[in-house]
Amino acid sequence: MDTVSPAQRSRVMANVKGRDTRPERALRSLLFRHGFRFRLYQAGLPGKPDIVLPRYKTIIFVHGCFWHRHPGCKRASMPASNAAYWGRKFERTVARDATNKRILEHMGWRVIIVWECELRSLEREFDAFAAMIRRPVAAL
Repeated sequence: MDTVSPAQRSRVMANVKGRDTRPERALRSLLFRHGFRFRLYQAGLPGKPDIVLPRYKTIIFVHGCFWHRHPGCKRASMPASNAAYWGRKFERTVARDATNKRILEHMGWRVIIVWECELRSLEREFDAFAAMIRRPVAAL
């Protein structure tokens, strides 16, 4: 059962940001500190990627576990109210993400998905992540 009124819930959901989120800013800061230079939200590419590293032909999407349905993650819970609506919404989001990834890979881009819950471990294991970015795309 929802503990807030529909009007309050509407205000909360309206304030959910689609760009410049805390996880995105954290990853951008980490990349920049390690010498990576990138572009943000390239509108000409499918899905308007969060981070584009043209030099490495790599695209990074920073996905929120709840909105993009991170498999097996406790943050990817299903809202109790209006489950049918949310189920359809989440299905469309996951399908759109898969389509965008497939199109970008077909265009020759390496696509990396970083989940918000994985950011802390990514900071600890950044060398492996950086090596993955630097590896030539043809070697995939």
